[in-house]
Amino acid sequence: MQNLAAPQKPADTLLASGRRLPVPLALSFLFLAALWFVLFRQLSGEWSVNEQYSFGWFVPFFALYLFWLRWQDRPTPEVRSQKLEVRSRLVAAIIGLAALLLLLPVRLFEIANPEWRLLAWVHAATVVTLTLLLLWYAGGGPWLGHFAFPVAFIFVAVPWVTVVETPVIQGLMRIVAHVAAETAMLIGIPAQVEGNLIRVSNGLMGVNEACSGIRSLQTSLMIGLLFGELKRLSVLRRVALVAGAVGIALFANFLRAVFLVAVAATKSVSEVTRWHDIAGYSIVALVFVGTMILAYLLGKSESRKPKAAVVAGVSLANMREPQPARLPLQSSAAYLVTALCWLLFVEIGTAAWYRVHESNLVSGIRWNVQWPEHTANFHKLKIDEEIRSVLRFDEGQGAAWTLTSLPKSFATQPDNSLENTISCLLYIFRWKPGRNSALLANLHRPDVCLPASGWTQLADDGVRNYAVSGGFELPFRHFEFQRSFENFAPQIAHAFYCLSEDRASTRSTPADGTNVRGMYGSRSEWTRTERLGAVLEGRRHLGQQVIEAIFISSGPISAADAESHLRDLVCDVVVLREAGETK
Repeated sequence: MQNLAAPQKPADTLLASGRRLPVPLALSFLFLAALWFVLFRQLSGEWSVNEQYSFGWFVPFFALYLFWLRWQDRPTPEVRSQKLEVRSRLVAAIIGLAALLLLLPVRLFEIANPEWRLLAWVHAATVVTLTLLLLWYAGGGPWLGHFAFPVAFIFVAVPWVTVVETPVIQGLMRIVAHVAAETAMLIGIPAQVEGNLIRVSNGLMGVNEACSGIRSLQTSLMIGLLFGELKRLSVLRRVALVAGAVGIALFANFLRAVFLVAVAATKSVSEVTRWHDIAGYSIVALVFVGTMILAYLLGKSESRKPKAAVVAGVSLANMREPQPARLPLQSSAAYLVTALCWLLFVEIGTAAWYRVHESNLVSGIRWNVQWPEHTANFHKLKIDEEIRSVLRFDEGQGAAWTLTSLPKSFATQPDNSLENTISCLLYIFRWKPGRNSALLANLHRPDVCLPASGWTQLADDGVRNYAVSGGFELPFRHFEFQRSFENFAPQIAHAFYCLSEDRASTRSTPADGTNVRGMYGSRSEWTRTERLGAVLEGRRHLGQQVIEAIFISSGPISAADAESHLRDLVCDVVVLREAGETK
């Protein structure tokens, strides 16, 4: 019996492995599931509130499918010597420890600052690093290169940082507006570009983010990368495929813009809304079909070329046969348990941090607006349904009226020619406490919305506090814009924006309770100091209130005069809410 048992050592080893190795395997799956679930949950906030990134909901499923395809032809795991094994464990421990430790500050900051996109990139990079590290530890270099693409595919669904996205959006809007207007003129439709707007005989048509191509541009990147991986194209052919997908998306958006201009000119501007979404979905379908055809052509031409018989030292025949996975070693189970405990500690610890500090937060002074209905040309503004669907506010109102005033800098001069007619627009929005309240509140800002309507930003005059009553002040950021028209004098706009939260820390609130947290920092984003303050004070998921005032004039209006008008406006229309008041 002993002689018969001797040759069966590999089978015994396999049987023993079958009893024990599933433990680290199960721990590996559990660790990766927890890691990716937290990332997807964080990114889903942007996918839910920002229509540009709604395609992100499909990316995890695509990535998982691509990983499964790669698993079918995975290469043979790398065979390491004992010395190399020790070195590999050391490298894995150092990189893994650094990545795991980084998760703690990342989670602390992104909970308090869900709109900070740079953190989303850091979080995604950390998760991808840990995943690839586990694969490298299991299969070595061959596995690392083989599975890198499906793991890193998640980056296509991470929102672009604002400094990159904003110039792309505004640049595409200008290009599309000019090209669409010129094309409309060629086919006999009178059209004139006014910033990012196109004037036709029936009125003005806006070229918003969707028409600019940014949404289909990002979707085309995902589709191009997806089909390139499905066809296993070479790097150069994948680049060509992605470039082709982007070209199809931009051309399709150009056609849609011309079509909508024709609709606005021949029917009415309101009719554009009915066709807007239909045309948008048609673009996505066109990009998908066009990219699929292009991928087929590129893959067909590449298949005619002879392929190398050996890739990374492994024959293609062997690569097509499922190979036994080199699972993490038995000793790695302890590391995986430790990593899982750390992930649990990070989530429980960050939640506890904010829950403890929330008990120290006090309700800020709530304010409301008493509309100046007695002023000249006062009328309530109807907020477009598309804007409502994007901002998803709980309360929202807008109004407009006119002011005829003498610039205060010329108040001593009786010359009536200096009188200036100013159009005043006032918007009020409120979001109840929730995970996406901060994300939604930051979608409606002057430096984002006005350039989308053809305005060019001239200056950012920073933040100043404006008194309301009883020592209570609101901080407003002041922006200056200009919009030019052919044969008309340019318009000047001074926009004031205030974002406040419902609750504040007792450490940052004076004894009289007059402090209100607002928006500070460069442009309309918080500085690192303000973001750090939100973390230290444990402020998360708070209700947001936004008040935005815009003064538009065809005549000269200085920054000082605009601030004087806002000072008067705040004193006249902003009123404090009583405790428990909801309207």
